[in-house]
This record gives sequence, structure tokens and C-alpha cells, in this order.
Amino acid sequence: MDDNGLAMDMVNALILVGLWLAYFVFHSLLASMAAKQWVASRYPTLMPYYRLSFNSLAVALLLLPVWYMSTHQTEYLWQWQGLMWWLMNGLAVVALLLFIWSLSHYDTSEFLGTRQIKLGITAVHDQETLHISPLHRFVRHPWYTLGLLVLWTRSMDLMLLVSAIAVTLYLKIGSLLEEKKLIAYHGDTYEHYRRKVSGLIPLPWRYLSKSQAKALLNKGMD
Repeated sequence: MDDNGLAMDMVNALILVGLWLAYFVFHSLLASMAAKQWVASRYPTLMPYYRLSFNSLAVALLLLPVWYMSTHQTEYLWQWQGLMWWLMNGLAVVALLLFIWSLSHYDTSEFLGTRQIKLGITAVHDQETLHISPLHRFVRHPWYTLGLLVLWTRSMDLMLLVSAIAVTLYLKIGSLLEEKKLIAYHGDTYEHYRRKVSGLIPLPWRYLSKSQAKALLNKGMD
């Protein structure tokens, strides 16, 4: 690659960083308690639609950095071949299957926002009670973990690598911010869970057995 091509790749990478940064800032602002409280205090009749609108807007805005990444691809920095191709894509398939299986342990209507609309819920706080699914016994943010596994098992060009690093950093920071809200919602129960279970990377010595998870939830209900 000549110097002009390398310089253009770096410019495109910097633009992509800017697009991801703008998306993350906007996403975080809309997800914040401050934004929800502002809408609730001024437009309470719109609150039942907040979660669904937030999810829809998040997906729509995500298309911009993804489009830029896909239309400015560079030469591969590394590309899986042979046995590694099967291993990495096998891990990605397992992650996707685990994600699909995990949906049965979530209140998807609450997550999507349709439940709030159906019941006319105007509360700022999430209504779903604390639960510890099978995957939550091994990692506190299983969807983030599975998403990162799919992302980092791809063959990488510069633009995808930039995106992978940006998304990883954001999910790490976002998970910490999310946990502040969960501690506010669930208090000591979540604090205890947080001390026992790893955040994004499962660790053999940090997990809850099925009985321990049940005992923790029962204690939190007392």
C-alpha cells in the first residue's frame, strides 16, 4: 500500500472513531436517568413510549457507523484460515445460540418497551425485578459478553478493529454505569451479586451455583 492509501485509511479510521463516539454519547445521554426524568417531568404521557422509542432510535443511529465501516474496508490485518477459521466461527455460532436461548430468561416485552405501552407505565425506573438467569450465574452482563465474542472472532481489517476496540471500551464503561443504576434499584442484593460474579469475562472462581443464586434472590426479597 502506498503512503496516500495508508493516509486515507487513517483518515477513514479517525472518522469512524468520531462516528462511534457520537453514537455512544447520544446513546448514553438518552439512557441516563436525567433524560428519563426530564421527559417524565415535562411530557409524562410520552413515558410509556420512551423505551421503545429509545431502542428504535438506537438501532437506526447504529446504521451510520456500521455503514461507514462496511463501505471503507481495508486490507485484512489478520484473517482466520483453516482450523482457526472453524474454531472462531464455531465460537461465534455458539455465542449466537446462547443469546437466542437466553431470551427465554428475559422479559422481552419489558426490554423492548411494548409492556410499558400496553400497561401505560410512566415510571422512570425499570419495572423488572432482579433475576439471575443461568448465564448471569457466570457473568454479570452475558449479552455484552456474547456480543464481544462474536465481534472478536471476526477476521479483522483496520475499520473492524477500530470498531471492535470502540465497542469493547463502550460496553465496559456502559456496564459500570448500568450497574450504578442496578445498585440503586436493588441495593445490597446486587452489591453481593457483583462481588461474587465476574463482569464481562467469565472466571472459574467467580460464579454462583444454582442454589446460591436462589438463596441470594430470596434474601433480597425479605
